Amino acid sequence: MIKLWKIVLPLALLSLPLASLANSPVWKVSKAGESIFLGGTVHVLSQNDYPLPKAFETAYEQASILVLEMDMSKAQGLEFQQAMLKKMTFQDKRTYADVLKPETVTSLNSYMNERGIPVANLQKFKPALLSITLTMIELNRLGLGGTGVDAFYSQRGLNDNKSFLFLELPEEQIDYLANMGKGYEDELINYTLKDMATLPTVMQEMKDAWRIGDNSQLYEVGGKEWQEKFPTSYQQLIVARNNNWLPHLESYFNTPEVELVLVGAMHLVGKNGVIEQLQSRGYTVTQL
Repeated sequence: MIKLWKIVLPLALLSLPLASLANSPVWKVSKAGESIFLGGTVHVLSQNDYPLPKAFETAYEQASILVLEMDMSKAQGLEFQQAMLKKMTFQDKRTYADVLKPETVTSLNSYMNERGIPVANLQKFKPALLSITLTMIELNRLGLGGTGVDAFYSQRGLNDNKSFLFLELPEEQIDYLANMGKGYEDELINYTLKDMATLPTVMQEMKDAWRIGDNSQLYEVGGKEWQEKFPTSYQQLIVARNNNWLPHLESYFNTPEVELVLVGAMHLVGKNGVIEQLQSRGYTVTQL
């Protein structure tokens, strides 16, 4: 379900083709003499993806405040994990077999048996958590389950005594994930299983586009099909959250500090992406 979870990653800048401007996944946003930096991130990377593009370091050194989607330390805490499991697993006698069609269950069980994934361990998982879990297992198998940009700079910022701001509460992120695929659970699982076959290729294409800040290509690979096939999910996980974040981003232009905002790269792409919305509001966006 990589196209659904890579909220878990990718708009033409101004009137020029983005490919002609592609340098990095970091932008400087300016208006009336004030600026912030906006970096598109990938939440899971491999060791081979480091070092990160130099533009991240350029923005990091100039910023005194890091703005993340949520507090990464809380995401790794026991309280967050317990809350997520409570919301995303069945708390009664049901299993995923009770909410999915028999043919979907057959395909799902066959896939897990082929991969050596214990079916019994995942029976209480709701479809959204199943989709996320299977994707993460496959990413780990491919060596792509390592530290992402957000976690890297979260730890770096703590070590350097940077100040932090967060765009969402942990419980809000849990709700977004828990509602993923609601009402079309069979389609979600079948799409997830279908995606596994092309995951290595798609993930590499996405990372290649992300690394040079080619948001147009990133949307083509990771966003277009998602938006077309699962518009409700795209609206909930991308568009609605972008709209919620914009007032926060605009407020940073009223402070003397420089902020570096790090959000999943998929939030920066397309006509509903943060970059195009800021441009439409009169901000100058320059790719580093």
